[in-house]
Amino acid sequence: MQFEHDNMVGVHLAVALVNLESSGPWTPEALERALREHQIRRPRVTAAAGEEIRAWSRRLRPVFEASSQTGLCRTINALLADGAGSVYLTTHDELRPHLHFAPDGQDLQSRVKAVTAGGLAIFTMEAEGERLGACALDSCRTVFVDTSRNGRRAYCRARCANTDAVRRHRMKQA
Repeated sequence: MQFEHDNMVGVHLAVALVNLESSGPWTPEALERALREHQIRRPRVTAAAGEEIRAWSRRLRPVFEASSQTGLCRTINALLADGAGSVYLTTHDELRPHLHFAPDGQDLQSRVKAVTAGGLAIFTMEAEGERLGACALDSCRTVFVDTSRNGRRAYCRARCANTDAVRRHRMKQA
């Protein structure tokens, strides 16, 4: 399955926000950097907007930890109900036609909620309810989008997979 990066801005932003929240350095500067990296225009973060987006990022985590497609859909539907406004097709900045889930004039936190909820919904539909995950290493809190060819990724990076393999090997030896 091939995924186009342009269609994945919202899902990649959701990953970045969840991982920013779990890694600890939640500052307005770190948040603005993540928003800019994921094509959110005018990402000036006030204290109130930053806290609202942080609370939202905590609501995003269960999407990556869902144990069933039904649970995944229920979680994303709740995000859509609270975060996505009216969906419309648009073109701007010489981009191809694409969906917006909130008008550009809305505040930053509303736009972030809309793009992440909408992006997760579209990706989940295209990936048939698969390919969103949390690292299988117990001590790691990183979430990811699995864009691998076979869609069987269980760890956020090779380092975590190797750490877990060494742990399992040592447990067998003991």
